[in-house]
Amino acid sequence: MENFVFHNPTKVIFGKNTIKHIGNETKQYGNNVLLVYGKGSIRENGVYQQVISSLTESGLNIVEHPDVSSNPVLSHVRRGIQLVKKNNCQVVCAVGGGSVIDEAKAICAGSVVDFDVWKFFIGKKSIKKVLPLTCVLTLAASGSEMNSGMVITNEEKKLKFGFGNKRLHPKTSILDPEATYSVPADYTAFGAVDAISHVLEFYFTTQLPATPIQDRFIEGLVINIMECCTQLMKDPANYRLRAELMWCSTLALNGLSAAGLGKVGFPMHMIEHSLSALYEVAHGAGLAVVMPGWLKFYKKSNPERVKQFGQRVFGYHGKKGPITEDETIELFIDWLKQVGCPTILNELAVPEQDIPRIARNATSLAKIWRLDQYDQATIETILHLCC
Repeated sequence: MENFVFHNPTKVIFGKNTIKHIGNETKQYGNNVLLVYGKGSIRENGVYQQVISSLTESGLNIVEHPDVSSNPVLSHVRRGIQLVKKNNCQVVCAVGGGSVIDEAKAICAGSVVDFDVWKFFIGKKSIKKVLPLTCVLTLAASGSEMNSGMVITNEEKKLKFGFGNKRLHPKTSILDPEATYSVPADYTAFGAVDAISHVLEFYFTTQLPATPIQDRFIEGLVINIMECCTQLMKDPANYRLRAELMWCSTLALNGLSAAGLGKVGFPMHMIEHSLSALYEVAHGAGLAVVMPGWLKFYKKSNPERVKQFGQRVFGYHGKKGPITEDETIELFIDWLKQVGCPTILNELAVPEQDIPRIARNATSLAKIWRLDQYDQATIETILHLCC
């Protein structure tokens, strides 16, 4: 196990009827709040009114910034920054899933500087301070509610970039599983896939020969996420399942699962970001296609690691003995199909002839993330395995 520092400053308030606390939690950081949310679902499921009531009862002045897209875009971030500066907002409150929280983080970072916020994403500037952020989570997926990362799409340049900074941790995140009851089946599955992808990036890219603690932790999270997601397809308002999926998704990317693993990478996310940037693919749907293809590529260099994952997650025995690396990937694809996810590029309406274009786009992020082994030819090879 490598040396590591684990420090997560986010306060989590978890459980039923906890949204009412968002006002008092936000009030600690200022009187004027920018309320960031998506395109209307929180109005339909009652979360919006709960948040407004709590903020109002706490005496906060609310400036609303709605219509965050599922792949949040730079132009909308810039409008949020303008609202903060115009209305002297001292705190930002995000109500939604990872997309909303990511945009809110970008607004928090961009509102305290005089240069364009995109410079953070391309490594031209570093974050020194941010506005405080509070959150109400409505989708189990990204883990952004308890981590320091954010992802934004520059729609003009067709680039979807992300990075992390310790100052981007939310101050408080409210996790009420009942707020996810109205999430439709497809986005429930996409969220589960997103959470699984986070821990699999760590599991398969660590260079350490033995990581038994993290392996068991990650394998357990994957098993629980898959089981909850499968059952939620038939029982979407089951509180226990929603609660377990929500907490698993948060734990997947709050720093614990990667602690001690040393240098790890996010190659699957790097490739998927190009699919989202170029075709506006839902992030989890894109990952459902990229992960099997990347695993087919990875198995050639480390088949034993893939076998271990399959034997521990899907069961030790395969058709003719211990589960093989190929059977592991087949079983994972079968599960993705079972919960209604796409598994090949064609199901995303992405033509195979576009692979060179996608790979060229992905190399930009590969350079920023220092994934030097992923040149255009390598990324093209992986994308062909996604067909």
